[in-house]
Amino acid sequence: MTNSMRNIFYLSDGTGITAENLGHSLISQFDKTQFEHVTLSYVDSIEKANVALATINKAATESKSRPIIFATLVNEEIRKILASADALFIDVFNTFIGPLEQELKIPSSYRIGRSHAVPDESRYTARIEAIDFTLSTDDGNNTYRYNRADIILIGVSRSGKTPTSLYLAMQGGLLTANYPITADDLRSSELPQSLQKFKEKLFGLTIDPDQLHAIRTKRRPGSHYADLSECEYEVKQAERWFKEYRIPYLNTTSLSIEEIATRILAQTGLKRRAF
Repeated sequence: MTNSMRNIFYLSDGTGITAENLGHSLISQFDKTQFEHVTLSYVDSIEKANVALATINKAATESKSRPIIFATLVNEEIRKILASADALFIDVFNTFIGPLEQELKIPSSYRIGRSHAVPDESRYTARIEAIDFTLSTDDGNNTYRYNRADIILIGVSRSGKTPTSLYLAMQGGLLTANYPITADDLRSSELPQSLQKFKEKLFGLTIDPDQLHAIRTKRRPGSHYADLSECEYEVKQAERWFKEYRIPYLNTTSLSIEEIATRILAQTGLKRRAF
């Protein structure tokens, strides 16, 4: 039985990304409850704190159930205001920083936005370079740059190559290219010329034909491209390629982008670059 809708608020005096990431990870364990997510970022003044407080209390009154707050707030006065809300208040920093301070025997810096600060300019530049590389080589473009790639994702259209490539670039700092295997490619018994000399960098993504059919139908309803028999043919032939050329591959059907990326790293042995 599904429970009623609950409001989740992510509060921060910065971007709110830390609160969101932790909050999403925790509430994903409660799949029988529906959640309405609201992020209130840059709550960095008393005035903004009071506005946020009013918003949360209004949601509590209207929904007739207490909202849940995940907060990353440095300023103690702002934190006290929001902790008074008619809600379950989960203070992310106090939960983890206190025990860490005791263990390390030093105080934390408690600086706003510290968790997303750029620790080293060269590392930041490397991350931007990875994103730029991935965007420029998306969907089979600029194959002449493949010699610089850390990994090249290949698979049929709509198997998850582009979002996975961007995730690997943004979160892992990896120079990630991707190449779409077309129906024309699959009629050949050989890998496309632009991929042949980079076989050791290739990683395949596949997907169940029924799921591929559903995705393509939303994109191009009634087309040959979306036809179930075409999806079955392309997936079967692509997987034949992967096995014939001993290209490691992964079925993305029931996986999130984060899971796909993590499994790729585990299978290939590639390491995220530290930021």
